[in-house]
Amino acid sequence: MTQTCDILISGGGIAGLTAAAAFGSAGFSVLCVDPAPPVTDSASSGSDMRTTAMLQPARDLLERAGVWNALAPYGAALEVMRIADAATETGAAREIKSFRASDVSDLPFGWNFPNWRLRRELVARLDALPNVDFRPGTGTTRFLGRTAEARVGLSDGTSVRTKLVVAADGRNSPMRQAAGIDVSTRRYGQKALAFAVTHPIPHENVSTEVHRTGGPFTLVPLPDRDGMPCSAVVWMDEGPKSAARMELDEPAFEAEMSERSCHMLGPLTLASRRTIWPIISQVAERLTGTRIALIAEAAHVVPPIGAQGLNMSLADTVTLLELAEARPEGLGDASMLAAYHKARFNDIKMRVTGIDLLNRASQATSPLARDVRALGLNALHQITPVRKTLMELGLGVKRAG
Repeated sequence: MTQTCDILISGGGIAGLTAAAAFGSAGFSVLCVDPAPPVTDSASSGSDMRTTAMLQPARDLLERAGVWNALAPYGAALEVMRIADAATETGAAREIKSFRASDVSDLPFGWNFPNWRLRRELVARLDALPNVDFRPGTGTTRFLGRTAEARVGLSDGTSVRTKLVVAADGRNSPMRQAAGIDVSTRRYGQKALAFAVTHPIPHENVSTEVHRTGGPFTLVPLPDRDGMPCSAVVWMDEGPKSAARMELDEPAFEAEMSERSCHMLGPLTLASRRTIWPIISQVAERLTGTRIALIAEAAHVVPPIGAQGLNMSLADTVTLLELAEARPEGLGDASMLAAYHKARFNDIKMRVTGIDLLNRASQATSPLARDVRALGLNALHQITPVRKTLMELGLGVKRAG
């Protein structure tokens, strides 16, 4: 069976689902496939217990995609980004600096959502769009990019002819590999734990990153749970240490995570299961091939610092969508794809490099390196123009270069 569409999206993660909703809401015919059906219930096995902080430009895209109003009740606003540097010997926070959204914007930095909830609302939006065919349980098997169109084989036997393939199929992207696009990868020897906690001290919409040797410990606000303040946690550390913590019983794990948080929100109580994944940086050598564009982790992977990962991914989608709407007759052609690469590649490289430096600084073990890290944090906060520029770059409201 042969099928035609304007856009085929390979990948049904949050980035792929958002792209499908955005292009579908703009009137393009979209086919979105993923071999693994999305898990849209927090209690189900395999649910993604991570959260995503949707920064201001991401909210704008979600509004264009017709999903923001359904999501908004489940998010927690991020009004302040607090960064603490903790002394290794004592575990106490020695430098604490707060970056306030009100310094650069009338809106919060962003809004934090559980990933499983994002998937649920995005899938519901796709179901409501008659021009979007979401086919979970179906993957891509082959790709051929030609000047006039792309031809893609699916695991259900369908052959698809399309003007544009959007590869949103992860850091090991089959579509990127089929297009012959290489990547450069940096491994840190770290793994990240993700889970939710409750705590007695209200977070007051403050996101907190506690930097200490091994990697940052990040608390991101969530709506209250069972009458208690609640936060999502991403805890980065050396791989063997993170793996060992996965095996700790709950009392031991809670004691260790409370100490690692510098008790900034009081004793932490585990409120979800724990998940773990490896930390890498990765950038594709180019963002396009013939009739194919890479977005999200198919194009770039960064450590979870500064809420940059998915927000970089959604910036990819915004750029593609604007190019498609500006010249729909040229959807997927060489001119559009060249413009996409030019618009995104330098910004991606800058952000990946910056986050790589921050992560390596957070891994520093020598007393001198730790002192430099604390001094650097203090300097970034004290120099007002630098602080505001960094916050605008972090928000995505200012672009590099």
